[in-house]
Amino acid sequence: MTSPLARLRLAALGVGLVIVVGTIGYVAFGLSLLDALYQTVTTVTTVGFRELGEFGAGEQVFTMFLIVVGVGLVLYTFTLVVQVVVEGQLREIVGRRRMDRKIADMAGHVVLCGWGRVGRAVAGDLAQAGKQVVVVDSDASRVEGVPYPTVVGDATLDATLRAAGIDRAGTLVAALADDAANLFVTLSGRTLNPALFIVARARQEDSIGKLARAGADRVVNPQELGAARMASFVVRPHVAEFIDVVMHERSMEFRMQEVVVPAGSSLADRTLRELDLRQQAGVLVLAVRGEGGVFRSNPDPDTTIHAGDVVIAVGTEPDLGRLVTLAGGR
Repeated sequence: MTSPLARLRLAALGVGLVIVVGTIGYVAFGLSLLDALYQTVTTVTTVGFRELGEFGAGEQVFTMFLIVVGVGLVLYTFTLVVQVVVEGQLREIVGRRRMDRKIADMAGHVVLCGWGRVGRAVAGDLAQAGKQVVVVDSDASRVEGVPYPTVVGDATLDATLRAAGIDRAGTLVAALADDAANLFVTLSGRTLNPALFIVARARQEDSIGKLARAGADRVVNPQELGAARMASFVVRPHVAEFIDVVMHERSMEFRMQEVVVPAGSSLADRTLRELDLRQQAGVLVLAVRGEGGVFRSNPDPDTTIHAGDVVIAVGTEPDLGRLVTLAGGR
């Protein structure tokens, strides 16, 4: 079954054809081109204006034909126009309300501001990691067809961020193309939700410090990261490729994972030697990040794990799952 929009195109084509045929017909009966067009339009639209000149039997029969065919087509076209407009508005309203309800049910999600090349790449990785994402962008056409809940509006405005559920979100990613806009987004996000983890994009080097002072927990310059990654492939190609595969390739058996040790965890207040995570969970501890945010890479077996520490380990998915379970309680 064809859509109303497709039927509307056909009906409009039919109306145009009737007007052309009517105009040619009246010209054949002796009217000028303008008079013939005028007579045709007033006939098929049933406005009731007078006939131009005295109509004989031939003109009357032709006019009746135009009325039967043309008026029916015009009314059908008008009905389709109303249907398309009403259905489109209803679909937009219903779709928007459904999306608003979905966003309202979210908590701990990621608010991603900016649907450009960087934003699309970030959203893809987040979705692959199982994170819920709400995309904010000012261009409605750009986010059309986005497979995530969206909010169309200026991300620098508090109302737009609130519509994206910023007060319940866990993370804010400011990935707009303009550093000043990312600065405003960072300030607004930190004000509306002080507990947010904020990652901001910076294009200029002097913007990094400003974004950090505005409240960004991490500031990323994609150009610098890309350059460093390219250089790594030249200097340490195998190391760079291994890290790339472990972090991003789903086909790789081993994964890298960070686990926060909560209060009351079975890992807390014990040394790595006592825990023997290689034996208990099958993972290799690469680093421990303790109080003050300092990384202890390749930690000594006598390193004590405290509540609040972050353990960075590598292993298979099942092994990492066992580590998470061990960290979860006594």
